[in-house]
Amino acid sequence: MSKTVEFFFDLGSPASYLAWTQLPSLCARHDAQLVYRPMLLGGVFQATGNASPVMVPAKARHVFVDFQRYAKRYGVTLALPPGFPINTLGLMRGTVAVQRYQPQRFEAYLSAMFQALWVQQRNLGDLQVLAGVLQAAGFDPEQYQAWTAEPEVKAALKDATEEAVRRGVFGAPTCFVGEQMFFGQDRLEFVVEALG
Repeated sequence: MSKTVEFFFDLGSPASYLAWTQLPSLCARHDAQLVYRPMLLGGVFQATGNASPVMVPAKARHVFVDFQRYAKRYGVTLALPPGFPINTLGLMRGTVAVQRYQPQRFEAYLSAMFQALWVQQRNLGDLQVLAGVLQAAGFDPEQYQAWTAEPEVKAALKDATEEAVRRGVFGAPTCFVGEQMFFGQDRLEFVVEALG
């Protein structure tokens, strides 16, 4: 029986992006199933009293140096999008919707969005920019916007975020292997150990 890695993430989190660059191949190597769990990081912060490291200037300077070290180690690009930190409510509703309505294209969607934000430094808070990114990746921007307004989609994101908080999540990314929780993209070696 293969093990499962649940990956709670928010597109607007650079650490989530870094973890995403590694998790699919990590899970493939260890015969584990990767389960994507989109959540709203802002909602998690609100519920737990946690805050983005960028809200603490001294910490912010260090965190980005650290993220660049990991990007170099992973052989990936990491660049900050304009207006960071961004409000990801619409994006994460869209993420829940694509996972729900086009699951076979979900990984292509994640790739387009993470690359647009953290490699191409696109401002996905601008609806025209977002529409261009979606279109280029083969998604219908109007359909996407309509999905983000659906009550079921809004409720699903809220439920996922509340579940994350109930399970002890206080930031992104957070991975679970069974009941074991691992916070941060710098804990992936422990995820590997948990997969045994």
